[in-house]
Amino acid sequence: MKNKSYIGISFIILIFGIWAVPKIIAKFQKSDLVEIGPVPAFSLTDQNNKTITDKDYLGKVYVVEFFFTTCPTICPIMNQNMLGIQEEFYGKPDFGIASITIDPEHDTSEVLKQHAKILGAKHYNWHFLTGDKKYIYNLALKGFNLYAGENAEVNGGFEHSGLFALVDKEGKIRCRRDSQNNPILYYDGLEPAGIKAIKEDIKKLLEE
Repeated sequence: MKNKSYIGISFIILIFGIWAVPKIIAKFQKSDLVEIGPVPAFSLTDQNNKTITDKDYLGKVYVVEFFFTTCPTICPIMNQNMLGIQEEFYGKPDFGIASITIDPEHDTSEVLKQHAKILGAKHYNWHFLTGDKKYIYNLALKGFNLYAGENAEVNGGFEHSGLFALVDKEGKIRCRRDSQNNPILYYDGLEPAGIKAIKEDIKKLLEE
């Protein structure tokens, strides 16, 4: 009778193993997202006056944006869309956001902390980052290849990209391909389609 029980238990374990192993293997396989390259190294100060570097995000999937708190045009849209991303992944310790100001002379740690509070940023890995202006512009333009600049003739005095960068747990910028099979490089932070796409791809990277 005992032998029959052992045989039954062994059979159940075997079946479970056949079912579970492929799922476990799949969980740690790379997704179909393209590797663009390593995220540029950075060291900035967050809303809590704490130094945050790219190394602090290792082991996390995170989204990078460039913005400024007094932006009257695209930033409010980007802010609301980023809040939606926060809500989707709230409570996940391996997810984060890096919001880097392009107006650091105004956007001090204190200003960013107040901005984060008003905005409703609650995820513990959402850092609002400031630092030296020249350093930040170099990071945006040469590091991420995302436009950021001053322009006294535009509303708000600054111009910047409305795109979001997606970085995986190993510190590599990743993206999906478009309908022509070309890497999109970055995600549209202004349109619902772009936000839907980045949410889907964050989930893929969290499973890697």
